[in-house]
Amino acid sequence: MEKNSQDRRLLPLLLALFRSTRLIEQRRFPEDDLSSPLDGINRSRLGRRQGIGATTVERYFRRGLQRQFGEWHAPRCPQILGIDEHFFTRRKGFATTLCDLKNHTIYDVVLGRSELALQAYLERLEGKSEVRLVGMDLASVYRSLVKKHFPAARIVADRFHVIRLINQHFLHCWREIDPVGSKNRGLLSLMRRHRANLKAEQWQRLLAYFQQHPALEVIYGFKQSLCRLLLKKHRNRQQCETLAPRLLRPIYDLRQVGLTHLVQLGDTLHAWREEIAAMWRFTRNNGITEGFHNKMELINRQAYGFRNFENYRQRVKVLCS
Repeated sequence: MEKNSQDRRLLPLLLALFRSTRLIEQRRFPEDDLSSPLDGINRSRLGRRQGIGATTVERYFRRGLQRQFGEWHAPRCPQILGIDEHFFTRRKGFATTLCDLKNHTIYDVVLGRSELALQAYLERLEGKSEVRLVGMDLASVYRSLVKKHFPAARIVADRFHVIRLINQHFLHCWREIDPVGSKNRGLLSLMRRHRANLKAEQWQRLLAYFQQHPALEVIYGFKQSLCRLLLKKHRNRQQCETLAPRLLRPIYDLRQVGLTHLVQLGDTLHAWREEIAAMWRFTRNNGITEGFHNKMELINRQAYGFRNFENYRQRVKVLCS
């Protein structure tokens, strides 16, 4: 019993000693310079240069190789992958989240969101040919990366982001037609809702407003029919082939109309028409990834922020896996 209690008292001291030696190790051998001991110098000479023992040099070097091996040889890519970005710090910017949508876990977090920042990481991934489905928002950078590094994967647009994009362009168009009425919070709330979610008195209020602006009634009906089409789920291949012309027709109409925001919406939907149509067949979306982003924000807040991205990455992988 005395030995167990003594071990418990020594445990915090051992952990503090390990953290201090880990800090010394990082200062003497930065993680991005592990190749320096491989330039022909032996461990005894390197130890004399750093003022430490040869055994310590070997221990530090082995630990560094183990950490680097763990980063380079991560678990194989999941078959259903979700990709999205989230904010890390003002200095380091955004980070990219890779989520296993099948098992509801975080696969990895990578600093950066540009093609240049993610190129080296994606080239080292194993099992990229096994990825069958990738869910994402309407980000062109991620789409080009997926087509390049996951050739067998089908890209599925996230339904929430597609519907939100349609609503945003509709509201911008409304502000151009009626700048005064678009500032009314009551009307704004009604315009954002789906027709099925409106009560009778709310619908009558909208109809009274549409009598003053008939063009808005046409645009509102067009938006509602397009959203109803995009909300369809669990369709087989034959049903998707039937729905495809119903999607291409409104996209063509949007690109031909004279309103700027609606033309921009039509161009975006046309560029993503295949990924949007895949939403009818595959129901996986990035809602799981967005939920993990809320948890990552909580982790960051509880730690009062992270300066070291690697510490943040390891914390996220432990708590979200």
